[in-house]
Amino acid sequence: MTVCRDCCCGSPDKHPGVDHDGQLQQLRAALPAPHRVRTSLCLDVCEQANVVVVQPSPVARRAGARPAWFGLIGDPAVVDNITAWVRDGGPGVAAMPAILQLSLIPAPIHPGRPAD
Repeated sequence: MTVCRDCCCGSPDKHPGVDHDGQLQQLRAALPAPHRVRTSLCLDVCEQANVVVVQPSPVARRAGARPAWFGLIGDPAVVDNITAWVRDGGPGVAAMPAILQLSLIPAPIHPGRPAD
């Protein structure tokens, strides 16, 4: 899982009511090894801050699963839903709960780079 933490994501100026450090701690506590929660610089979807990207397992990726991008993640309940889905297997393994589909966003498209 990649959590954007740059100019907009994780910014108390943009989202003053969100405990950004607490959100990252919540994710890491809910997804211990073998899961990995890492932070990233800007993922180029600032209008959707806070952004979380869930990568499929290597096996699921080889079978065609693609990362799931989630935006406007500020509510701890949404974080709980994402982590539960990841523990169930995530992209390509477990069906995404309908509630999470409300937070899905398209991955940004960069000229010259293949779409995810």
